[in-house]
Amino acid sequence: MNATQWMEDLQKNISDLIARSPAADLERNVRAMMAQGFSRLDLVTREEFDVQADLLARTLARADQLAAQVSQLEARINMLEAGQGKAAGAPTEL
Repeated sequence: MNATQWMEDLQKNISDLIARSPAADLERNVRAMMAQGFSRLDLVTREEFDVQADLLARTLARADQLAAQVSQLEARINMLEAGQGKAAGAPTEL
C-alpha cells in the first residue's frame, strides 16, 4: 500500500465516521491537519521522483563518459611526454 492510497483510505474512513456523527467541522479540521502534516514531510509525487531518478541516471552516465575521456586524454599526454623524453635524451646526429 503506497502513501497516497493509505492517505485516501484514512480520509475515507474519517469521512465515514463523520458522516455518522454531527461533527462536520471536525472533518475540515482533520483534513487541514493532515494536509499540514503531509506538507511538512516535503513529499514528492511519483512522477517527480521518476523524473529526478531519470535525470540522475543520465548524469551518472555522462560523468562516467567524461571520466573515461579524461583517462584517455591523460594516457595520450603521458605517451607524448614519454616520446619527448626519449627524443630529448637521444643523441642527435648531424
